Amino acid sequence: MEDHDTAIPTQQDAWIDTPAGRLFSRRWSVAAAAPEAVPSSPPASFVLFHDSLGCVDLWRDFPAALCQATGRDVIAYDRLGFGRSDARAGLPSPGFVAEEAERSLPALRAQWGVGHFVALGHSVGGGMAAHCAAASPGDCEALVTIAAQACVEARTLQGIREAEAQFDGSAEQIARLARYHGGSPERARWVLSAWVDRWLDPAFAGWSLEAAMARVTCPVLALHGELDEYGSPEQPARIARWAAGPAQVRLLPGRAHSPHREQPAAVAALVADFLDGMAAE
Repeated sequence: MEDHDTAIPTQQDAWIDTPAGRLFSRRWSVAAAAPEAVPSSPPASFVLFHDSLGCVDLWRDFPAALCQATGRDVIAYDRLGFGRSDARAGLPSPGFVAEEAERSLPALRAQWGVGHFVALGHSVGGGMAAHCAAASPGDCEALVTIAAQACVEARTLQGIREAEAQFDGSAEQIARLARYHGGSPERARWVLSAWVDRWLDPAFAGWSLEAAMARVTCPVLALHGELDEYGSPEQPARIARWAAGPAQVRLLPGRAHSPHREQPAAVAALVADFLDGMAAE
């Protein structure tokens, strides 16, 4: 990993207008020490795609760690219905994973002036990142997935059922989730339903990333905790196997579904090493 500026990243927030509603977004940046240190061609920014119950705030320390480890801007946003973004009526459609590339990414790139980018997603956000990489072959320089699902496994469904049971009848759990989604129990229940009811729908059982990955030609890094409760190591293996370009898998010993929250600096360092390796080739 190369040495990058160790200054604490600055944060800037922005609202993004889309036909379906406003999206909340945030950018982390490390300012150059002097004007002469500003590169003529800034490195590609990261665009982060959150998980099924996630939002900008639930990335916690990881975006800042990633910004520091790589010297790149990091941009995250709340999907419609999540976090501080506008509410959404009805469940996401069966094609909701692919829709982010069409509905949110163009508006986000326009708002922040993003040209080339690195797509990074956690859990279902990894699938969204894959679709964004597939839709932007000339602009997406790399795809990084963390604990992403490539298909619907029995372990995936069992993990979701167990999580649903923890929320069932628990006002405390709903209130905890609501703190990150508009402060509203109704919003929190929508977030939970958007995850549980869509993934447990028998009509969703055949979903996979195979067709999307066949159009991903940029380098791919698939990170996966060996103890992930929502997917076996076959998930990142399929991501790598289906990719049209070079791909590598890193299984993280002793880690579960959210390694970037448990060890943000360590995961950021893995991503930085991956990108440094690309530059050296």
